[in-house]
Amino acid sequence: MNFKVIILAISAVAVGLVELVVGGILPTIAKDLNISIGTAGQLITVYALVYAVAGPVLLVLTSKMERKKVFLVSLLVFIAGNIMTYFSSNITSFMIARVVIAMSTALIVVLSLTIATKVVKPSQQARAVGLVYMGISSSLVLGVPLGILISDAFGWRVIFLIIAVLAAGSFILISIFLGKMPGGDAIPLKVQLKAVASLKLGSAQLATMFLLAGHYTLYAYFTPYLESELQLNSTWVSAAYLVFGIAAISGGAVGGILSDKIGAKKSVLLVIVSFAISLFVLPFTTFSIVLFTPIMIIWALLSWAITPPQQSYLIQSDPSTADIQQSFNNSAIQVGISIGSAIGGIVMAQGGSVSNLPWVGSAVTILALLCAVLSFSRPIVSKEAMENKVTD
Repeated sequence: MNFKVIILAISAVAVGLVELVVGGILPTIAKDLNISIGTAGQLITVYALVYAVAGPVLLVLTSKMERKKVFLVSLLVFIAGNIMTYFSSNITSFMIARVVIAMSTALIVVLSLTIATKVVKPSQQARAVGLVYMGISSSLVLGVPLGILISDAFGWRVIFLIIAVLAAGSFILISIFLGKMPGGDAIPLKVQLKAVASLKLGSAQLATMFLLAGHYTLYAYFTPYLESELQLNSTWVSAAYLVFGIAAISGGAVGGILSDKIGAKKSVLLVIVSFAISLFVLPFTTFSIVLFTPIMIIWALLSWAITPPQQSYLIQSDPSTADIQQSFNNSAIQVGISIGSAIGGIVMAQGGSVSNLPWVGSAVTILALLCAVLSFSRPIVSKEAMENKVTD
């Protein structure tokens, strides 16, 4: 594979680490900053929400700028945000740092994917994108368990200093090996918004959002859940995250195979229903790690299994706006993460037990099922209809 793509994948690893690592060390952060776990969980909410909004907006605003320069500036901002996190002494400064990091990460990830397709031959573009995504998914798998171990050994702040150093290494590699790349014309944000205005496509995006919201209602607080319900220490919590992450990545492959075999629509419905059931059943297995683990693995598999069939469905529904739909599907994922972590925090802030979070998440997932059914019941969006909407 092209060395430049490998560099972009390394950059994806560096920035990918910062999103979910907070989830594994929430109790430690909460104790250090003298805040509740629910309040600490809003660090995930704010990050995901800013990421979702900033991605499309920043891409449009920087579309005509030279891409390497934009990439390097984004990395510098990302590094500054992590250094700011290292020195944060209260929740306010931490929140500001998360906003800075989320905005820069949103742009870095998009640039990594788009540049990767331009530095290879057309026949290698799919593999190039896959390698960058592998970097992102690897960071999600390794980030949380490694973050827990580093936090236990050196304190949670050191994690963000390490991430800043990794990003600095990426900055050096990009500076040396990546050539200048001119900007281009981007689809106006107004046009992008109109592309998801139809009930069929809009409700499909909402299905993604609510599934991730149901997922993160519990996953954002998985560390306190494991500590409270299964009495696991930090080492075993780290191991649980590692198993969860490996299963989640495997879920992407499972979703793709399922979609090819039974079709995108049936796959989406099967994944959502099974996901809701797995969350509902989870609390009944916490008395035994032997019973809990396989249900956790199923939950993890399903959390990523939705992506391949959902993307296929969006493309089939309106091929003319496929790229835009994928972009907004990524935003829907981040908004779902934001909503889910907020719901979990509210439940806990109102005196609800962490043990209730799986049931709340399961209920939220039902909304995803309703949105999917609504989308499937609508006619396919024609190219002509979409063009009329855009030109109105």
